[in-house]
Amino acid sequence: MNKKNLSERDICSKFINPAIEKAGWNMRTQVREEVSFTDGRIIVQGNLYTRGKSKRADYILYYKSNIPIAVIEAKDNKKPVGNGMQQALDYADILQIPFVFTSNGDSFVFHDKTNTSGALEKEISLDDFPSPETLWQKYLKFTNIETPEAQEIVEKDYYADDSGMTPRYYQQNAVNRTLEAVAKGQDRIILVMATGTGKTYTAFNIIWRLWKTGVKKRILFLADRNALLTQTKNGDFSPFGNDIMHIIKNRKIDKSYQIYFALYQGLTSTDEDKNAYKEFSPDFFDLIVIDECHRGSASEASAWRAVLDYFKGATQIGLTATPKETKDVSNMDYFGEPVYNYSLKQGIDDGFLAPYKVVRITTSVDEGWRPTAGLIDKYGNEVEDRIYNLKDYDRTLAIDERTEIVAKKITEYLKATDRFAKTIVFCTDIDHANRMRQALINENADLVAKHWNYCVKITGDDEVGKQELDNFTDVEERFPVIATTSKMLTTGIDTKMVKFIVLESNIQSVTEFKQIIGRGTRIREAEGKVFFTIMDFRKATNIFARPDFDGDPVQIYEPEPDDPVVPPEEIVPATEGTETKGDPGDFPPTPPDIGLKGEDEIKKFYVNDIPVSVVHERVQYYGKDGKLITESLKDYSRKNIEKEFSSLDDFIQKWNDSEKKEELIKELAEHGVLLEALREDVGLDLDDFDLICHIAFDQPALTRQERANNVRKRNYFTKYSETAQKVLNSLLDKYEKEGITSIEQGSVLKVQPLSQMGSPVELVRAFGKKKDFDQAIKELENEIYNIA
Repeated sequence: MNKKNLSERDICSKFINPAIEKAGWNMRTQVREEVSFTDGRIIVQGNLYTRGKSKRADYILYYKSNIPIAVIEAKDNKKPVGNGMQQALDYADILQIPFVFTSNGDSFVFHDKTNTSGALEKEISLDDFPSPETLWQKYLKFTNIETPEAQEIVEKDYYADDSGMTPRYYQQNAVNRTLEAVAKGQDRIILVMATGTGKTYTAFNIIWRLWKTGVKKRILFLADRNALLTQTKNGDFSPFGNDIMHIIKNRKIDKSYQIYFALYQGLTSTDEDKNAYKEFSPDFFDLIVIDECHRGSASEASAWRAVLDYFKGATQIGLTATPKETKDVSNMDYFGEPVYNYSLKQGIDDGFLAPYKVVRITTSVDEGWRPTAGLIDKYGNEVEDRIYNLKDYDRTLAIDERTEIVAKKITEYLKATDRFAKTIVFCTDIDHANRMRQALINENADLVAKHWNYCVKITGDDEVGKQELDNFTDVEERFPVIATTSKMLTTGIDTKMVKFIVLESNIQSVTEFKQIIGRGTRIREAEGKVFFTIMDFRKATNIFARPDFDGDPVQIYEPEPDDPVVPPEEIVPATEGTETKGDPGDFPPTPPDIGLKGEDEIKKFYVNDIPVSVVHERVQYYGKDGKLITESLKDYSRKNIEKEFSSLDDFIQKWNDSEKKEELIKELAEHGVLLEALREDVGLDLDDFDLICHIAFDQPALTRQERANNVRKRNYFTKYSETAQKVLNSLLDKYEKEGITSIEQGSVLKVQPLSQMGSPVELVRAFGKKKDFDQAIKELENEIYNIA
């Protein structure tokens, strides 16, 4: 057997697999081949999208299910044994795997991250591949997990899900790093995971394994929203069974359960005697998990901190998408450095989170408005004479016309895209949310007349709105479509189908901004949700420029007043330095009481009959590398094509060499070139080949009809039999109507009109053998593109 003639898969099956199996690895339960561990970033252009390449390891070896320990990169025998090590190390770093191997079938190169004193890499024979136990013991020693009790914790099985659902790689990392920290006696732990990445599911797997070992028998799960408690208990935590789980309500304590869910408000009170948590002994709980722990739990003066201090003997695990670090509050001071961090940017890059576009809109009063002398508001109050701007609107001054123009722009966008796209409008306060709801109802009167709950206010003071929350978050429920809110939907609520987020609130912190963006990051590809749009009326998206923000938008759009509100296909971003003036972080907090001073202090003025118009709207696209794109879609595509092909001849050569043109087109899409979006932008119905040649290499653009007619004029079919000529003429007709990929499909002979000429076997026989038919198809393609 000549190894040089074997494919990579042959090398795997004939040499690598036997070596692994001989070393004691169970090929069914411990070895996974060709593992795609990311979904591939979603690349958006206009309303079209594709996915970039997913990251795929040739092998991942597991000590136990969901406990990965080694990665192997395989190559064919024409390459040296260490080829692919850098790629394998990159994968191992992402997957947090300590042992890395490459092989070409002759031997292995072994990279051992746990070897801190000797050689990191060495070549070993196929017979010397290490056993699972050998690698596991090396890892335990490296991580200082050497006592039997500690080993029992980290080796405990995950929950075996009957549905086949398994944790994603980053969830495995989070769970495994947490259990290792617990095993080593760490009692304050924080996990930072972007919104939409499954923190609750991760928490369940942590708790399940600790509970199963018996190390943590009584557990408290703390949250700050009732909806989160019910959602958690009945959802991810349901495998525990209701007989051992209990939600604490009305400060009533029952000590007969093992897993408790509680609101921190439900355990604490301003009246010290009514602090329900003190009905438990300080050592009652072994483990406390604090969901959304950025919401003040680490502040020494907070109610959550009082609970945590009371149960200080318990292991405490904080979960957050946005750890809070200010001069007054620090999660890190309390919990320490995160044992694992999975960011918004990573989630978008991996294709697990939806990317987003931004539409920025500025009105004529945003830079400042001053009342005329002695102006009286709608309720008879004299408006204080000073300059008002964005930090004041709807907090100390409400301008009806500004609210109405915001509602018009929201509705304009929905009408131009999808009037039933789930939408959240974030407002400054409850009063603003109510006025915005009224303005949106008036703009959408046709739908509201048929469906009263098309647009609802969901705020803490509104029982009807709170009842509609379940319908709003339900993927199957069409109504409500629009929710106006202030803070209630900022965090924690799972809004899977939200496609449109409107910022009408002065957002000053990266923490709050990320939480709000998180309402739209869930992907629902089957339901058509792969990206979402943010419409910003408050310059909140200036936060993108902050160094502590990660996860840039794919597009930012600021239309001119008469432009459509939907981002166009053309990419026209602002360059650096053209951000609108002022950063939300520059605005000082508005004092709670601003207005006329005196006995009847006025907190907000309400004015109308003020002329307000849109003065600026803008869009920016970000490329697949996260950098701003400053040119048109055509220019952007040209540059990406030129990166792939050095010249026209190089492109023609690769086009001709491609067995399937579809693969070449897919590869271009993965590099950000979406030919359908480009074709629409050019406005000509060009073949993919001509579109690329025209845009990237300035070649004359021929239509498919022109190319097909040129082939007919050359009449090269005459060398074939009559039946073969009919087949080729039909394939040429098909190319003219549908493009080159349609005639490369294996099933092309099974569809009309070819299927009416005879069976696929009969049609192929008209050319001779199968290889003769394939050669005829290749020749037809060369004739179409006039390639010699």
